[in-house]
Amino acid sequence: MQRLWDKGTPLDERVLRYTAGEDHLLDARLVEYDLRASLAHAQMLNRQQLLSDEDLAAIEAGLQELGEAHARGEWQITLDDEDVHTALEKRLTERIGEAGKRIHLGRSRNDQVLAALRLYLLDAADSLEGAADAVADALEALGEREADTELPGYTHMQQAMPSSVHLWAQGFAAELRDDAEGIAASRRRISRNPLGSAAGYGVPGLPIDRDFTCEALGFDTVQEPVTAVQLSRGKAEAGLVFELCLLLQDLGRLATDLLLFYTQEFAYISLPEEMTTGSSIMPQKRNPDVLELVRGATATLQGSLVEILNLPAKLPSGYQRDLQRLKPPLFRAIDLSLDSCAIMEKLLDGVEFLPDNILLDPGIYAAGRANRLVLEEGISFREAYRRVAEEIRREADDDD
Repeated sequence: MQRLWDKGTPLDERVLRYTAGEDHLLDARLVEYDLRASLAHAQMLNRQQLLSDEDLAAIEAGLQELGEAHARGEWQITLDDEDVHTALEKRLTERIGEAGKRIHLGRSRNDQVLAALRLYLLDAADSLEGAADAVADALEALGEREADTELPGYTHMQQAMPSSVHLWAQGFAAELRDDAEGIAASRRRISRNPLGSAAGYGVPGLPIDRDFTCEALGFDTVQEPVTAVQLSRGKAEAGLVFELCLLLQDLGRLATDLLLFYTQEFAYISLPEEMTTGSSIMPQKRNPDVLELVRGATATLQGSLVEILNLPAKLPSGYQRDLQRLKPPLFRAIDLSLDSCAIMEKLLDGVEFLPDNILLDPGIYAAGRANRLVLEEGISFREAYRRVAEEIRREADDDD
């Protein structure tokens, strides 16, 4: 098996298993993006007269065929392949011959993997932004359905002021829209073209055109200087996952409210039976497992962020293999965020509030009574506050 870096010495299988790690499995999601980046790179080489028209045509056809075959499930990246890059170049060369060996001119696996990863992250950010907005849409729809349902507002876990389902839902929806905006803003660091930086020091002696690949792939800018590319590793990933931590934190707080509302003691809501699970021993139980797992997802996201932040924190400049370990926590965070948004959107569509069970303590109107005294009598709020507090104490004594 010839890898991109092979020089003829056999590789110890233990080294292969350890250094390749999960890459052959994780890289499946990067195939289409590595194909796009490889195509743009080949077209650039051709424009710069570093690749013939005939070779470019063969490469274009070969890459298209490989992409279609992978989408049909006809081949997968194996441990022997090591990663997506070797898998594609090996199969391309098998299909089109010598032309396949020419595609690696002017690039390294270092800028190759970053190009594919950043293209993937741009699409992922779009999907995640849309997923957060979809949960916000579901909350706003719930607020409209329950527009007339009163709800106590809580501070310190005590009824504090009058609220409504509409106001409660709108608050969470607004924060999820803010999370979506944060995810969109994370594209700033992602959308920088790394191609042409090679192993971190450019490609001396070759007249490559980094602006061409930047435009062809839809990146916002070319990342300059080339020595900054490897120094930036982990920052775009951490920026996106930080925003996902905030998203999952909001989903977790939403889940906590719904879990409280679903208890027999509160009984403010009903959940669709198909969104709850049963107990293996208690026939009466319907369990809101989905909400508990969404609440727990916050810890997974925070753990992923810490892992991503720590990996490059003390590295010297230039590429280091430690950076390979960024993929598992990054992909874990993205997948869990998308799944959590999707399940919450579906669950919210079936939430119903039970107004007969929602009892508002009369005391929650106290702040409003104090405000009215200020407006009606022109007294200070502190005086109105004191008078209302005294009135409430007297009313409580009379009830006793």
